[in-house]
Amino acid sequence: MGHLRDVSNDKRPTTRAPERPAVSSSTGQPPAERSSRSEIDAFIARSRAVAPPATGRRGRLIFALDATMSRQATWDRACQIQAEMFEEAGKAGGLDIQLVYFRGFGECRASKWISDTTRLRDLMTRIDCRGGLTQIGKVLRRAIDETRKEKVQAVVYVGDCMEEEVDDLCARAGELGLLKVPVFIFQEGGNPVASRAFAEIARLTGGAHLMFRADAADELGRLLRAVAAYAAGGRAALADMSARGEEGARLLIGKMG
Repeated sequence: MGHLRDVSNDKRPTTRAPERPAVSSSTGQPPAERSSRSEIDAFIARSRAVAPPATGRRGRLIFALDATMSRQATWDRACQIQAEMFEEAGKAGGLDIQLVYFRGFGECRASKWISDTTRLRDLMTRIDCRGGLTQIGKVLRRAIDETRKEKVQAVVYVGDCMEEEVDDLCARAGELGLLKVPVFIFQEGGNPVASRAFAEIARLTGGAHLMFRADAADELGRLLRAVAAYAAGGRAALADMSARGEEGARLLIGKMG
């Protein structure tokens, strides 16, 4: 899998939670046929050839999503929202995004850094969600490894539950806090176990934990645009966005303190 880096070898014991029901696409219909892994790899190989490397002058944001089975509807919404993230970040200097996702039995993968919204959207639409347990620890480890190579301004994680050892997650969150990489966690639904873990990860990293409703694509979009602005231009860009009346920026500033 040389074209899309597999970061699944960082295995830790997980605590199994009750199985979550499968959810079809946001239309309520059976999901359309998706591309095979080899087709996804081939597409990413092409996108890497044209995506310029990060120069350090643009913001760098890790965009991580839970791609287990119940997440398909939110994944579909995120595909649409990511273009708005690039647009908002462009007002503050631009943004490079690395997509990280996990699904299935221990599968966790990461793209190269992408600076083109069309290529990121096309990549995301070629990935389907599969049943499995959460692998948030691998997302945090990826963020640590990447920022030790070159500064990552922020990590976004979108998910609905947590099925891992919370102390392990907090240890990695503490490392990110020392590296000054805030984690912004957007939780769908109100799973109390996940809420406690997500809030602590956000606290340890200096980020934010916010909840959104499953049927509120606009709400998630506002929040992700605000994080993109922060990653590209820091708190000044977030303050400017809030001054323009953007609710997502106001909420984020309030949560960050």
